[in-house]
Amino acid sequence: MTNKIFKESRVNKKGLKFSIIIPTWNNIDYLKLCIRSIQQNSYFGHQIIIFVNEGIDGTLNWIKTQKEIDYLHSKENLGICYAVNISVSLVKTDYVVYMNDDMYVCPDWDLELSKEIEKTGHNYFFLSGTLIEANASNNPNSPVIIKDYGTDTNNFAEERLLEEYKNLQKADWHGSSWPPSLVHKDIWDLVGGLSIEFSPGMYSDPDFSMKLWKLGVRIFKGVGRSKIYHFGAKSTKKVKRNKGSDTFVMKWGITARTFYTHYLKMGQEYSGYLSEPDLSLLCKARNKLKRVIKCF
Repeated sequence: MTNKIFKESRVNKKGLKFSIIIPTWNNIDYLKLCIRSIQQNSYFGHQIIIFVNEGIDGTLNWIKTQKEIDYLHSKENLGICYAVNISVSLVKTDYVVYMNDDMYVCPDWDLELSKEIEKTGHNYFFLSGTLIEANASNNPNSPVIIKDYGTDTNNFAEERLLEEYKNLQKADWHGSSWPPSLVHKDIWDLVGGLSIEFSPGMYSDPDFSMKLWKLGVRIFKGVGRSKIYHFGAKSTKKVKRNKGSDTFVMKWGITARTFYTHYLKMGQEYSGYLSEPDLSLLCKARNKLKRVIKCF
């Protein structure tokens, strides 16, 4: 990383609820839609922080005109880990929300998350909204709602989504681990944010969750009533991917799949605090073998 990062802190409003960090990489149409949805569909007022990677598609010039939004800018694409970590330096609230630029929040998404915070009564939690996707996995344990409201900004059925989202039922679920994600800033600081060895970002989500697990967090809750439409991987399709799965198993001694399935119980209906898993001997042996293989 040879270039400097420019910061512009412009938001001085009091009483803001969350600090929403959105990294973006030449995705101006999705970014505009995402920001508009936050401004129009949120119950509370929020601080919005945009990290502009490159911004050569007009994103940088446009964001400069948005005086109610804080932003950072890098002339080269730094990836998710660096972008989100440095963006936290501009956070002005108690809660950090990490969101992708290809997401559209449904009305009261934030109110439902706020209710969960009040219900929890402490800061040792990791919350996520529930994604709605057109092409999600049909896995019965998937926490994603499958419903097609468009695959890009040109065919996005926004009006129909706003008419129907309340009817898309989803119970609260275990396994919160990806955006839109919410943690208290104290917890973010304690674990040191996203680990840069996962740059540009693949598998940084389960790694962050594992760091929370090691800290003692046992609430990884997806909130079924907090709904967000996700167009899906509009930036990750453009980037050269790191071998995050290898890095994860080398770092933690188990695969991300084992962590999601046995520790976080990903996609299972929420039933309260998670407990330390009792892995079978076969599962332990498989994970040990995979780690050994990656060493050579």
